[in-house]
Amino acid sequence: MLISRLRTIWIAVTISTLAAMNSAASSPIVIAHRGASGYLPEHTLAAKAMAHGMGADYIEQDVVLTADGVPIVLHDIHLDTTTDVADLFPGRARDDGRFYAIDFSLEEVRRLRVHERSDTQGQAVFPQRFPLGPGLLGVPTLAEEIDLIAGMDRSRQRRTGLYIELKAPRFHQAEGQDIARRILEVLALKGYAERSDQVFLQCFDDQALRYLRHTLETPLPLIQLIADPSWGEDSAVDYEFLQSPAGLDTIAEYADGIGPWLMQIYLGKTDAGAVRLSTLVADAHARGLQVHPYTFRRDQLPPGIADFDELLDVFFQQARVDGLFTDFPDLARDYLLQNPVIRP
Repeated sequence: MLISRLRTIWIAVTISTLAAMNSAASSPIVIAHRGASGYLPEHTLAAKAMAHGMGADYIEQDVVLTADGVPIVLHDIHLDTTTDVADLFPGRARDDGRFYAIDFSLEEVRRLRVHERSDTQGQAVFPQRFPLGPGLLGVPTLAEEIDLIAGMDRSRQRRTGLYIELKAPRFHQAEGQDIARRILEVLALKGYAERSDQVFLQCFDDQALRYLRHTLETPLPLIQLIADPSWGEDSAVDYEFLQSPAGLDTIAEYADGIGPWLMQIYLGKTDAGAVRLSTLVADAHARGLQVHPYTFRRDQLPPGIADFDELLDVFFQQARVDGLFTDFPDLARDYLLQNPVIRP
């Protein structure tokens, strides 16, 4: 009798464990946008460590190159809105008044301190976040950030993904640099070049993604980012077309998913308060493409959305996205724990 009961308990526990594993495997992914950037200055190692501790499935790395071709983690090709470059190197701006990362060697970049993001007038973009003041942290290289994440994976018994964006590949090409090749070299050095279950590569430039897939022959999954055409992100890319069924057919030829702006999916609410959604997610899924929209911020809600949980509910439960980029990975992780989403 005792053996029979123990066997029953063992079977029940095994089924429960497998169910939990399957649930976790099929749940949407939480991508820490520039790290836990809602709490610490973006793209610093401290922000990435916090995101890791908050349970992000993937941590994003925006990458640009230094003058000596070293991939560093920085959202912009400019240094002036997140570092003290103007104080340390006051005479190094170009004619447009901006300080370009590619004009500085890695040795020079290491002297910079990163602060909370400011606009070109020196005002905090998000006033309620980490205080805008003297920077306490430096600009990491891509290699250093991978070492940090891999080290924390080992010490915390996790397997956290990298989500790397190639910033302005045409700009880098005009400056004589091949950003795609440099990134793949770092990934190969760190043992991540073949980890297709742990690394995404994303870019707004479709030609860069085609180059990665067809010329450099990376096996890593590629994500086509989709901007709003009014932003001027890349005038050579037709973002309206990429959202169409024909455009998605084209994307499916070289990429594995799309990264649209959240307002390309959420279209507001009707007069009666019902959520209006585009067909973009369904159209992408019909072509086997994953959908990872950006950027979900507690302090920057879309029109008609009352709070962050409602925003997450719209995208996870109604739009059925496969994951999303957020400055607040802890809030997205808590939401999914309390409101499980099981994808087919």
